[in-house]
Amino acid sequence: MSTAARAGAEVVVAGHICLDVIPAMHEMKDGMGAILVPGKLVDIGPAVIATGGAVSNTGLALHRLGLRTKLMGKIGDDMFGGAIVDVLRSYGGDELASGMIVAAGESSSYTLVINPPNIDRVFLHCTGANDTFTAADIQEEALAGAKLFHFGYPPLMRKMYEDGGDELAALLAKAKRAGLTVSLDLAKPDPESPAGRADWRGIFLKALPQVDVFLPSFEEILYMLRREQYEALVAQHGTNDLLPFAEGPLLRELSQELLELGVSIVVLKLGEHGLYLRTTDDAAKLAAIGAAAPEQFGAWVGRELLVPCFEVVVAGTTGAGDCTIAGFLAGLLKGLAPEAVLDGAVAVGACNVEHADATSGVPAWDAVQSRMAAGWRRREVKLALPGWRSGGTSDGVWYGPEEQE
Repeated sequence: MSTAARAGAEVVVAGHICLDVIPAMHEMKDGMGAILVPGKLVDIGPAVIATGGAVSNTGLALHRLGLRTKLMGKIGDDMFGGAIVDVLRSYGGDELASGMIVAAGESSSYTLVINPPNIDRVFLHCTGANDTFTAADIQEEALAGAKLFHFGYPPLMRKMYEDGGDELAALLAKAKRAGLTVSLDLAKPDPESPAGRADWRGIFLKALPQVDVFLPSFEEILYMLRREQYEALVAQHGTNDLLPFAEGPLLRELSQELLELGVSIVVLKLGEHGLYLRTTDDAAKLAAIGAAAPEQFGAWVGRELLVPCFEVVVAGTTGAGDCTIAGFLAGLLKGLAPEAVLDGAVAVGACNVEHADATSGVPAWDAVQSRMAAGWRRREVKLALPGWRSGGTSDGVWYGPEEQE
């Protein structure tokens, strides 16, 4: 029996899982438009076959970092489902794969990842059995002894956004009742899909009171909370890449809205621009977030921080946000101060993008810390952050306007 099996899981990662097919691709000087041309044959290399989705990406990254992790996802009894189980077993034996729910007669989810060098990736995705995942699929005994419950990608799971999000709220509430700290990640849906047309503000009103740590990307939460503003920025700048326009005042507005919806710790992923943190100034609320409540409690109350990414040669961005989340959750579970948690998060994300697939670039936690301690260079902050101050080259952390010297 493994150490993880004897000791039980520290963190349970549940939600969306799929099989990723990632063909090797050479650089496309004319951009993604040079690939998706009717009738054109595009020369590609061998494919990497890997598991994807929040359960695999965040869960396996936590496992590789050294956290005792339990994975809970739903797959079909088909060839892709068998491949998913085989991949999970290759990382950690039967223990990692044992939480998979096999639904007879259903199709497993899969993704074709179009990921040329130096171009953000495009996903061709089938949600499959993820669409039938419900609160009943989370067994209470599977949560016993864990400190944190992380749920990922509800916009790619039909039952989670149908009926105004009742099922999502019920699922998260089950983990809260068990005493676990609850964290939630999103995925940006296709605007023309049912998920893209769902009332996400209404869903958040029900779900976010059950969430302690919320970790969406800037673009995801802007689209879901303020679609008109999202579309106006797209029209204004002529691009769907809005990360360069994640300015300090807008980050503060969005995070304030999420804190008022019930979240205690807001983390907004900013892609190559880094990671933003905002926490509640209600000390009693922060103390009550469950078994993974911060050990350095006073350092977490009423904070607003941003850390830039570390410099790397990018091989692929698949799973970058999920691995960054894994780094954040690992630091939280290790009881670190927020600055150290953020640094660890972007460091894990940077290690991830040095490889084409979603998790193989993630080393053990101590190796990540050693690489940072050796003087790993950071990227320059290019976002507009009026009123913010830098901690300097040795620190790398940027402090919000209300942070004290």
